[in-house]
Amino acid sequence: MNLNRKWLIAAAAVILFNLMLVIVFGDNGLVELSRMRERQRHLAAGNETLARENVSLYRIIGRLKNDPVYIESVARHELGMIGKDDFILSRTTDKRAGK
Repeated sequence: MNLNRKWLIAAAAVILFNLMLVIVFGDNGLVELSRMRERQRHLAAGNETLARENVSLYRIIGRLKNDPVYIESVARHELGMIGKDDFILSRTTDKRAGK
C-alpha cells in the first residue's frame, strides 16, 4: 500500500468515527431519542392516571345529580349537616361537680 492510500483510509476512519459520535451524541441523536421515549412513557402514565380520575369524577357527578341517598351522605359526612328528625346529643361537664 502506498502512503496516499494509507492517509485516505485513516482520514475515512476519522470521518466515520466523528459521524458515529454525531449520530449517538448529537442534538437529535440516539441519546436524545432515548430521553424522549422515557418522557413519552412518563406522560402516557400520567395521562392514564388522569383518565381514571376523570371517570371517577364523572361517576360522582352522575350520583350527585341523580342519587338523593348519596347527596344526603355527602351532606352529612363532608358538610356536617344533620337530618330533620335527628337528635343531637351533647356531653357537657358540670363545673360545680368538680368534673
